[in-house]
This record gives sequence, C-alpha cells and structure tokens, in this order.
Amino acid sequence: MSRGIDFKQKEVISLNEGKILGFVVDVQADFENGEIHSIIVAKTGKIFGSISSKNNITIPWEKIKKIGEDVILVEI
Repeated sequence: MSRGIDFKQKEVISLNEGKILGFVVDVQADFENGEIHSIIVAKTGKIFGSISSKNNITIPWEKIKKIGEDVILVEI
C-alpha cells in the first residue's frame, strides 16, 4: 500500500467515463490503524485547490482500482 503523501498531485482518471477527474489534494485516513478511507480530488484545472472546496470529489478507497506511478484509476 502506498503512503498518503505518495497520492498527492496524482491525476485521477475515471474508468467508466475515460476522463480526467482531477488531482489528489488530500486523503482521509484512520491514523490509529493506518487505513486510508478515501482520497479528495480537486476537479481538473484546480491542481492546488482548497481541501474544503465545494468542487472537490471524495472517492472512497474501494472505488480505487489501480494506483500507478503517475495516475490513479477509479470506478465511479
């Protein structure tokens, strides 16, 4: 499993639509047991978007299908 910091700034792509959703700006995790629950994605064009932005997408961990060197593939 990757560390949360490894997710920052990776591009997120939807397998269903074949389009870029945006870039990872944060992760939600349980630090007591070390599990990542979801990633926060800033929509395309907002690579340095605010974590609290209403335009961000929260993607649950179980929707992540593949984590590559440059991109994360999700099924949403």
